[in-house]
Amino acid sequence: MEFSESLYDEMLEWLFTRFPSYQRVGDRAFKPGLATMREFISQLGEPQSAYSVIHIAGTNGKGSVSHMTASALACCGMKVGLYTSPHLRDFRERMKIISKGTTGCSYEMISKEEVFAFMERYRDFLDTYNPSFFEITTAMAFDWFRSRGVELAVIECGLGGRLDSTNVVTPLLSVITNIGLEHREYLGHTLEEIAREKAGIIKRGVPALIGERQPETSKVFEEIAAEVASSGLFFAEELPLFLPLSPEEIDLKGDYQQRNLRTVSAIFSLLIGKGLLHVADSGCDIAALSYGVSNAATFTGLHGRWETLRKRADSGGIAGKAPIICDTAHNAHALRWVREQIDKISCDYDNIFLILGVVADKDVDGIASYLPRDVNFILTNSEGERALPAAKLADRLSDHGINGRITHSVSEALEMADSLAGEEDLIFICGSNFVVAEVLEIVCSV
Repeated sequence: MEFSESLYDEMLEWLFTRFPSYQRVGDRAFKPGLATMREFISQLGEPQSAYSVIHIAGTNGKGSVSHMTASALACCGMKVGLYTSPHLRDFRERMKIISKGTTGCSYEMISKEEVFAFMERYRDFLDTYNPSFFEITTAMAFDWFRSRGVELAVIECGLGGRLDSTNVVTPLLSVITNIGLEHREYLGHTLEEIAREKAGIIKRGVPALIGERQPETSKVFEEIAAEVASSGLFFAEELPLFLPLSPEEIDLKGDYQQRNLRTVSAIFSLLIGKGLLHVADSGCDIAALSYGVSNAATFTGLHGRWETLRKRADSGGIAGKAPIICDTAHNAHALRWVREQIDKISCDYDNIFLILGVVADKDVDGIASYLPRDVNFILTNSEGERALPAAKLADRLSDHGINGRITHSVSEALEMADSLAGEEDLIFICGSNFVVAEVLEIVCSV
């Protein structure tokens, strides 16, 4: 069938309806096991073997670490594939190629034509084997990277590690950023159990890097690394600082990026120190790597990480309106760091209006314990069946002494915040990728 914009839109709607994503519908999309994924890549001719891979898992930070790593490698002159999830505004955000040009590095997403062609080519497979949405997108990314001749791909795990669809790769390096309590119905109810699932990406003969040493999980990683005979287990904090960068020098803002920056520095310490990445051959010197990490958001098109969507009026913002910052922090582990930063900057504003929306399967009690208290809450819900209605969120939060205004859509929440906030106030949005995605769609289209 010949490509057209209308047929692409129809195909994408079919994809989301026929093979719903975990981000959209939760449990119904979860499909454990790697049998279908292995069959899919076999039909594709093992595309993931055509390039080197860095495989990144973890509860939080894996997206930022993936983008910084890909940007740094591209600034060294490599053609780098980047596969992440979920997307915020465009399905094609999930797979990008980052490369160096005459004025720095830039990214391109997979084209609509390429998405359409892949879906048409493998329609029979989809009908016969009924793969999950994530299996389809993972296979699509692997195949696209091969067709475009990438030299190295940075692959972010989806949910977990051991049974994640991406865990069919044999990487140069396996990375686990950190472990928090999330997706307990699938991964386990303790940090140790979740660590065991994430550690499933550690492979025989492949070094493994742990971004944060945690007393509950370190022994699990050491045990599994020994069981599978990895070529070494390393903790970021124990490796020498390879990239001399401070959080202020990078365009991915948020104090929590300091931890991610340490992990990225350790990635290159291992890649270069172990001869997995040859500096002389690739032109991958510290200056080039640092340049890529510093500009990761710009060079890879990453959004939603402590991102300023509207500045103060005296900083070039829109007069008469409060600045807006959004962050995709959506679990207790991530909101702990967000709360610390909000507490730190609260003295810079007269009032903070916090727009919060979560999905129904989140640990609201855990989230509530890390929410800031001296803010004005505006509770909302995104579109889609996974969203927890704002009224129900309000009931759950009231048990923790948190009260807020209730709205029924993200646009209504933004309008309310704008009507209440003055120039010396701050509007902050977090709690759900879906909420942030809708905010980006509204603010960026204005």
